[in-house]
Formats: sequence, C-alpha cells, structure tokens
Amino acid sequence: MVRGRKSTGEDRSDRLSEYESKRNFEKTPEPGPRQRRSRTGRRFVIQKHRASQLHYDLRLEVNGVLKSWAVPKGPSLNPKDKRLAMAVEDHPLDYAGFEGVIPEGEYGGGTVMLWDQGTYIPDDDTGDVAKGVEKGELKFSLNGKKLKGSWVLVRTRGRQWLLIKHKDAYASDESVTETQARSVLSDRTLAEIASDEGGDVAKAATGDPVEAAPPRRTPKVSRTAKRRSSTASPSRSRKASSGARQRGGGRHAPGRS
Repeated sequence: MVRGRKSTGEDRSDRLSEYESKRNFEKTPEPGPRQRRSRTGRRFVIQKHRASQLHYDLRLEVNGVLKSWAVPKGPSLNPKDKRLAMAVEDHPLDYAGFEGVIPEGEYGGGTVMLWDQGTYIPDDDTGDVAKGVEKGELKFSLNGKKLKGSWVLVRTRGRQWLLIKHKDAYASDESVTETQARSVLSDRTLAEIASDEGGDVAKAATGDPVEAAPPRRTPKVSRTAKRRSSTASPSRSRKASSGARQRGGGRHAPGRS
C-alpha cells in the first residue's frame, strides 16, 4: 500500500486498468481513465453502440467508475421480457458524455450514441450498490429522459446477467428502442452521427429503425411550388378533357345517357 493513501478496497485505477489496456488513446476519441465522481454519485447512461453487432451499454456510476453491461436487444419496458446483459469492464465517469465514432480496427470500432441519461437510486432492498453487484442482484430506479421507474439486474452465471423492468406506472408494451431511437444529446440517429463524424454511414444505418430515417435529408417542396402544382393541375385537366371531346367528335362516353 502506498504510504499516506487510505486503503478503500479495490483502487479505482485498478478497476480501470482493463479499460485502459484495450484502447489506444492516440487513435480513439474515447476518454482516458481519469478518476472522478459526479455530484450525485448516482449517474446512469445507456449508449447505443453499432460495433460488430448492435447493442446497448447500460452504465451505472458506482464508487467513482461506471459499472457496465452490454444489452444486445436493449432495454424493454415490458416486465415479461428478460433481457440478457453481459457484464463488461468498468468505464471512467467521463465516458457518460461520450458520443461519436470509434475508428474501425480499434476496440469497439463503430458508432456510439448517447441514447439515454439521468440518475438512479438503489432500492431499499439493495442499499449498498457495490455489495449488490458483488452479490449478483441489484434493484434500482431510473430517472432518465426515456427510462424511468424500477428495474432489477440479476446475475445468472459468470458475466451473464438479466435486465428486467419491474411492474409499475412506467411499465408498458411500447418498444422504446424503436419509438425513441434518437440521441438525447444531439437528437441524431446513428447514421447522422457517423455522417457528421467520419464514420461508416452504411454500417451505422443498420442500427436505426426505418422510421428514424433523418428527416433533414429529405428534399423539401417550397410553398410556391405547391401552389403552382395545385393551380396548374385543374387547368391541365380541363384542357385534356376538352381535347378528348374534340377528338371524339362530341360523342357520349360509353355507358352514359
């Protein structure tokens, strides 16, 4: 133990060593393993990440780092759904603000979106969050921009956990990852983030729902053009009708008296 330093169990730098070892910070824009704590100490984020496969990273601030789980199908508001959540390495708190493109060839190469953010509080049954994680059962309530209410993380074996929504006023059948697909930070889709920041747009777009296609890229028709179109159409129709009567020699159309 270093002299003059209080021992508090596992050191934060040790917990971030795996995070640091997997990244080349001269190439990736991801934040380095700087140690700090938020004002509340209870920050949470969910980042939508189109790497080799699309997944959602749930991160809870615990003792100065972000405990992290990769959720392949993303969170569900339906208490009947038990979503696989794979525990991954702790991340630094600065990662909670990260949105951008990790270069291809680097660890986790692809586009990252800040999909939700806010604070959380452990339920009374959990109390000490770190002990809950160690025990393998963590009950908590989220107060995010998209996700709210009571949730539980339960470890099944090894790194495998389940993320489950509790029955409460915020539970529903809404497919929240489909209906609320844009970034809470920038209101961008994955494809827009990739386009703006030099990523693989085609790859990123596979993580966006069809209805989340960027409206800003759709050509707009001016009001003047719409008025011309609406006023020109009846005139062309009358001319076409008149021409047809002249060609027909004034004969009645079939089936009419």
